[in-house]
Parts: sequence; C-alpha cells; structure tokens
Amino acid sequence: MTQQSAVRHTLFEDAQAILVAPLFVALAVLLFRHAGLLTGGTIGIAFLIHYISHWPIGWLLFIINLPFYYLAVRSMGWPFAIKTLLSVSLLAIYTEVLPSLISLNSVDRLFAAVMAGFMAGVGLLILIRHKASLGGLGILVIHLQNTRGWRAGKLQMAADVLILASAVFIRDPLSVGLSIIGALALNLVIAVNHKSGRYMGI
Repeated sequence: MTQQSAVRHTLFEDAQAILVAPLFVALAVLLFRHAGLLTGGTIGIAFLIHYISHWPIGWLLFIINLPFYYLAVRSMGWPFAIKTLLSVSLLAIYTEVLPSLISLNSVDRLFAAVMAGFMAGVGLLILIRHKASLGGLGILVIHLQNTRGWRAGKLQMAADVLILASAVFIRDPLSVGLSIIGALALNLVIAVNHKSGRYMGI
C-alpha cells in the first residue's frame, strides 16, 4: 500500500464545512432542548445556564466562547481561531433561528438523546477535519495538552463528566441519564470516525 499525500482543503471546501457543520449541531441543540436534555462541553455549560436562567442558548454559546479565542490563537494559530470563531457565530445564529423554522410537536426522549448525539458528533467531525472547532473547552484542553502535557482526551472526558454531573441539581434523574446516553452517542461518532492518519485532508 502506498502512502498517500495529504491534500489541503480548498477555501470553498472549508467554507461549506463552516456553513454546514454548525447546522448539524444546531439541529442537535434543538432536539436536546425540546427533550429537556443537555450534553457535555461548552454546549453543555450553555444548557446548564439556560435551564437556570432561561437566557437564549445561542447568545450563551457565543458569549461563553469569547475568552477562549486567545488560547486558540496561541495553541492552534490564526486560521484555526478564525474558522472556530465563524463556526461558533453561525452555531449561535442557527440555534436561535431554527425554532422559528422547525416545530416539534412530539419526540421520543431516548430517540432525541441518541439522534442529537449523532448529529452533534457528525458536525464536530466535519469541523475537526477542516481544522476548526466549536471552541470553549475543546480549545482549553488542547492548550493544556500543548503547554502542560496533559492528555486532551482525558481532560475533555473529565470536563464532560463534571458538566453532566452538575445537571443533577437542575434536571431530574431520567433527563440526566438520557443526556449521558446522548453524550456517549456523540463521542462514539468521533471515536469511530476520527482516527489519526486515516483521513488525509488538511
């Protein structure tokens, strides 16, 4: 088997990824919210604040991410930081606009948890492959890995556990359990489909 050379994404390919990926995640947020659930990461933090304060999730996502762009520039460079800023901004907009475009009368909560987890995972996977992210804790754990040598995967897992554990104070046990299933579905998509060296695009 011959070693393939990495092929750089074009500007158009990066643009479509930044436009499309946050839409997948925004649809996941819509399902999570309709079912009264949440997930891990920065989106999970936005959900926790939303359930306590009823502030709009889209605005919360945008504001929570603001402090992390400095770390994004330091750890991953300007292209990554700019693409991440655009992705988060679009996610915030999509999250606020979608409820006016889609009306959900009824949805099975277990299905919502699993399907939302899958959709969020697909959206994040697209961004990862185009050297972008949805900011927040993902940037922080990468920064700590680069500067302190701490394992990003373990840090992210610990943060997600802490966020979901915090949900027991504001959500019922069934909602927390279903949220954990959704988070597992999300991470399953990433774990199965994102393997070093298998995807050659840069």
